[in-house]
Parts: sequence; C-alpha cells; structure tokens
Amino acid sequence: MSEKILIIDDEQDIADLLEVYLKNENYIVHKFYCATDAMSCIESGNIDLAILDIMLPDMNGFSLCQLIRKKYTYPIIMLTAKIEETDKITGLTFAGVR
Repeated sequence: MSEKILIIDDEQDIADLLEVYLKNENYIVHKFYCATDAMSCIESGNIDLAILDIMLPDMNGFSLCQLIRKKYTYPIIMLTAKIEETDKITGLTFAGVR
C-alpha cells in the first residue's frame, strides 16, 4: 500500500509541483490550498506525512501544526519562505509537541 501524503500550501504552483513529483513516486497525495479545506482529511487520521506551509490564507501554519500534533504523530515537514531564526525554532517546537 502506498503512503499517503497531505500537502497544504496556498501557493498553487508549489502544491501542484509537489503533487506531480510525489505521484510519480507512487505516493497517494491529498492536496489542499487552505487549512479549512484540509480539516476533514486531517481528521480522518489516514495520513503518513504532512507537508505544511506556514503562511496559509485562513490559518497560521504553526497553529495548524499544533492542532495536528494534539492528536497525531505522523511526520510534518514545514514548508516556508520565512527565514527568521525565531520562525525556525517555532516550527521545530510545534512539530515536536505531543
């Protein structure tokens, strides 16, 4: 059975490119452009890995990461254009919280 990867990124070009590469490697991809649309997929608990943008239109990616971490332990890759050290520390903190 192929691993299921969740992509949440409001940059459609980036999300689409990730989807193409991952599908070419036979992953099952669930792609969303905002947190609200992804919530039912997240709640299903049927995800092996999440790729999550920090800057989403409807929710801060750090907050979404916290919501995921409260219930699930699958790996989360934080995808962002932010370069500040505090953003990196925040991402690592939220992704590791259980």
